[in-house]
Amino acid sequence: MPGYQRLSGLDASFLYLETPKQPLHVCSLIEIDTSTIPGGYSFDRLRNDLAVRITAMPEFREKLADSFLNIDHPVWVEDEDFDVAHHVHRVGLPGPGGRAELAEICGHFASLSLDRSKPLWDMLVIENIDGADASDGRLAVMIKVHHAAVDGVTGANLMSQLCTTEADTPAPEPVAAPGGAGQLEIALRGLARFATRPVNLATKVLPDTVTTVVDTVRRALDGSAMASPFRAPQTAFNASITGRRNIAFTEVDLEDIKTVKNHFGVKVNDVVMALVSGVLRRFLIERGELPDSSLVAMVPVSVHDRSDRPGRNRVSGMFASLHTEIDDPAERLLAIAEATSVAKEHSSAIAASLLQDWSQFAAPAVFGVAMRVYAGSRLTEARPVHNLVLSNVPGPQVPLYFLGAQVKALYPLGPIFHGSGLNITVMSLNGALDVGLISCPELLPDLWDLADAFAAGIDELLAAAADTR
Repeated sequence: MPGYQRLSGLDASFLYLETPKQPLHVCSLIEIDTSTIPGGYSFDRLRNDLAVRITAMPEFREKLADSFLNIDHPVWVEDEDFDVAHHVHRVGLPGPGGRAELAEICGHFASLSLDRSKPLWDMLVIENIDGADASDGRLAVMIKVHHAAVDGVTGANLMSQLCTTEADTPAPEPVAAPGGAGQLEIALRGLARFATRPVNLATKVLPDTVTTVVDTVRRALDGSAMASPFRAPQTAFNASITGRRNIAFTEVDLEDIKTVKNHFGVKVNDVVMALVSGVLRRFLIERGELPDSSLVAMVPVSVHDRSDRPGRNRVSGMFASLHTEIDDPAERLLAIAEATSVAKEHSSAIAASLLQDWSQFAAPAVFGVAMRVYAGSRLTEARPVHNLVLSNVPGPQVPLYFLGAQVKALYPLGPIFHGSGLNITVMSLNGALDVGLISCPELLPDLWDLADAFAAGIDELLAAAADTR
C-alpha cells in the first residue's frame, strides 16, 4: 500500500470550488497571554516550539501532489523541503492596536489564498495588541488551514495538539509523515480507483439517493422535513462575494447560555441558534431589511462517528429555520428547538456518506464551471441556497495553553461562499462562548454592529427566561 493518502471527493471539492474570490480555508484567531510562557516570550522561541510540536503532526508537513494523467483526486505527500519559517509570519499592529486594527489585519490575512506548492496552512503572529509589548502578556495568533485538509472535527483535533492543559509540557514524540509518490504511481492508482466507480454508483450511491429522495418527499408531505435549499429569502449578505474579507468577534458567558437552556428545557445548540436568530433579526430590523419569511442557516453536522469513509472532511449538513419572523424571543427559541429537532431527525435519516459518495463522481471542471455560473448569475440573490453558515463547535472547559501561553479566547472563522456571504461560528471554551463572524466588506461593511448585538441578544433571552418563571 502507498504511504500517501488520496483526497476524498469531498476533500477535493474544496480545491475545485476555490477561486480568487472564494478562498476555502478555515481560520482561528487566538488571543493568548504570553506571561505564562516558561522562559518568557520571543517570536523565535514561539516559532521554534511550534516546529518541535509539528514533528508529531504529519498533517502540517504534507502537501498536495498530482499527475496530469491522474483522473482521480490528488494525494497528500510529505513535503521534503518543509520549513516552518515558510508558514509562520510576524506583524505588529499599527496604533492604537485595538480590535479594529486587529480585525483589519486578520481580514486581510483571511483573504489571501494558500500556496498549493506547500503544506496548506499559514500562521500570523500579531504583536502590539493595544500598543503593549508582546512580552508583557498580550499577543494574538491567527491560523488558517485549507478546508481540503480539515473539517470542524479534524480542525479541532489539530488545534488540540497545538494546545496543552499545562504551560510547561514535554515535547511530543515525532510521528512520521506518509512519504512521497511519483506521478506515474499517482496516475495508475487513480485509474484503478476510477474503474471501481461505476460499480459503486450502481450498487450503493444510486440506491441510497433514491431512498433519500423518496423519504424527503414523504417528509415534505407530512411536514417532518427540514427547511429546503433555495427557499431562503434574499438579504444584503446573499449575493456574489469579492475576494476581500472582514471579520468581527465577541464573547458570551456560557453560564448565561446554560441558564436559558435549563429554563426552557432545550439544548445548548438551540439556545445558540436562537441567540444568532435574535441578533440577525435585530440587525436587519435596524436596517429596515427584515424579510417576511424566516432566514435559513446551513448547519454543518459531523458524521465522523457514522462513517468509515476515507478523507478528512466527514461532514454532512442540515438546513435549519431560524424563525426570524417570530417577534417573541421565547416563542422563537421554542420554534427553533422544534424545527432543529425535525431537521436533525431528517438529516440523520440520510446516508452519512451520500454527499461524499456523489462528490467522488464530479470531475474537477464540473465544480469550477458550476460555481462560476452560479456566481455570475442572478441566482445568488434571487435564489440563495441558504442565508448563512452557522456552526457550533464544542471545546474543552479547562484552561488551555498554546505553546506555553494561556489561551484567553479562540474565535473560529469559517469560509463564506457566493450567495452566502456570512459565516458565524461559535466555540465553547473554558466557560465562555467565543463567536467569530466573517463576511465580505462589500456586503456587510458594518459587521461589528452585528457582533456587538450579541450582548443585547443574550440579555433578551435571559429576560425571556425570567418573564416565564
